[in-house]
Amino acid sequence: MVTAPTPLALSLANQLVEQLRAGGLEPGQRVTERKLAQQFRVSRSPVRSALQLLAQAGVLIPGDRGYEIAAPSAADAWPLLKEPPDEEEVIYRRIADERLSGSLPERITESEFLRRYSLTRARLARLLRRMTQEGWIERLPGHGWTFLPVLTSLEAYEDSYRFRQLIEPAALLEPRWTLDRPALQARRTEQLWLVNGGIFEVSDAKLFELNSGLHETIMECSRNAFLIESLRRVDRLRRLIEYRQTLDRKVSREQCLQHVEILDLVLAGRNEDASTTMRRHLGKLRGLKASARDEHPADPEADVLADTPAPDICQV
Repeated sequence: MVTAPTPLALSLANQLVEQLRAGGLEPGQRVTERKLAQQFRVSRSPVRSALQLLAQAGVLIPGDRGYEIAAPSAADAWPLLKEPPDEEEVIYRRIADERLSGSLPERITESEFLRRYSLTRARLARLLRRMTQEGWIERLPGHGWTFLPVLTSLEAYEDSYRFRQLIEPAALLEPRWTLDRPALQARRTEQLWLVNGGIFEVSDAKLFELNSGLHETIMECSRNAFLIESLRRVDRLRRLIEYRQTLDRKVSREQCLQHVEILDLVLAGRNEDASTTMRRHLGKLRGLKASARDEHPADPEADVLADTPAPDICQV
């Protein structure tokens, strides 16, 4: 019996179909929960649900050891399914917004969370686990939780992009650079899925995860631990403010096309060209974010922390 699919399961199913359409999967090829969970960096449960959906639609054929890809034409009947609104995601965004605006105290107890957001303990546990994994809250030794530093001023946010313009193009020219072709091809498939319509369906949080994951995967090929950790730290710090700087999805789609261009250069071994393109990409993105901020200024409450000093993003 196929249970009601979660937004994540629908997203994974859409990405697998796009990978099949792009030629990344061959008819008869076996796919397993374990490999897909590793590829998409998720647990097996949403992968299992996605595979069941695709099998029900005839895109996959159930086998003794997983599933097999059906004929490519089977994917043509699969529409990009819109992911339903996720109530938990709405609460997550509210917590993020209130953290940025300063209306949440630096320290907070679980009882306060439960009362403030009318949560069940199970839902609160999932939200706290997610925020912990994303690096913007941690449990106190005794009682309660404390929020960790994040970028809250627009000046620090713009500085983070200038910092990325320094380290990301340089990482592509590192002497110990080692191409991780499977990981980069998987990221390319994700970006193509976004370009072909997925970008209009995913949440802001999921879009941030996919795009930051792409940049981090490229960075990991540099084999420079300091550069890798620096980018990861910047991404942790900018996650919340990034939600308020979201671009129009049509504009974001153009950024995804640039991601594909960079990946194609890297996969072809043209790292110098990729480095130049990466620098240009980040520069354009910084300008677009600034324009979006000027056209759609943040809520007045966002200015509460506008003068907060920037965290030390270079500490590794």
